[in-house]
Amino acid sequence: MRWLRFSRAGEVGFGCLQEDQIAVYRGDLFARNQPTGETIALGDVQLETPCAPSTLIALSNNFHEAAKKYSLPIPQAPLYFLKSANSFCASGAAIAPPKSHSGRIIYEGELGVVIGKRGKDISVDTAPSHIFGYTCVNDVTALELLQSDPNFPQWTRAKSFDTFTPFGPVIATGLDPAALVVRTLVNGKERQNYPVADMIFSPLQLVSMISQDVTLMPGDVISCGTSLGALPLRNGTLVEVIIDGIGTLTNRYGESPP
Repeated sequence: MRWLRFSRAGEVGFGCLQEDQIAVYRGDLFARNQPTGETIALGDVQLETPCAPSTLIALSNNFHEAAKKYSLPIPQAPLYFLKSANSFCASGAAIAPPKSHSGRIIYEGELGVVIGKRGKDISVDTAPSHIFGYTCVNDVTALELLQSDPNFPQWTRAKSFDTFTPFGPVIATGLDPAALVVRTLVNGKERQNYPVADMIFSPLQLVSMISQDVTLMPGDVISCGTSLGALPLRNGTLVEVIIDGIGTLTNRYGESPP
């Protein structure tokens, strides 16, 4: 199933996407819910992010191929940072260039793991029961800010400008993450194409290991890191993160070209 959230007439709802129609549900996306019997056209609503995370955790250096190319050591534990809620935006929304920084801004197409059940100290074996589904993420980054001050790596600022974390358009359930491939298209040209199976820490391992540090809550998202092909964006660039079985996350950086 492919779940999404939408807004219409100022109210936010959720439902299950079936081709270009939404079967509307009531209740709690991650707990008890039931169909209302109403069906609405996808084109008649505004897409929202498919969940509202209390925490969005994102990974660095989590792919063997990228680590090899950039001569990075294989980490012994997940290297992660947090992205602030003001950075979240839905598929179809514009990514706003920051006014306070003029350096390079890069896209990073990634797989997102959506937590469905509260968990702490989760084992790898029980991790599947805590995962609701998977989504597409674009972990946008102000690249040069990361190391602009040699005394303090600026992960939070570089990663958390307004609109710097598009994710969606849906949460897909029932998928085998090891079989998934992440593709990123920039103005229609493929720039990233890598298998999730190349991860250093798999989605199940990430849920388990991160939960030793952080209590994971329903709706939280773990963005699993990116591999090769992340490049700077120009104003007006259209970025599409595509994962078969989930869908296409589509956002334009800055203003549309004339």
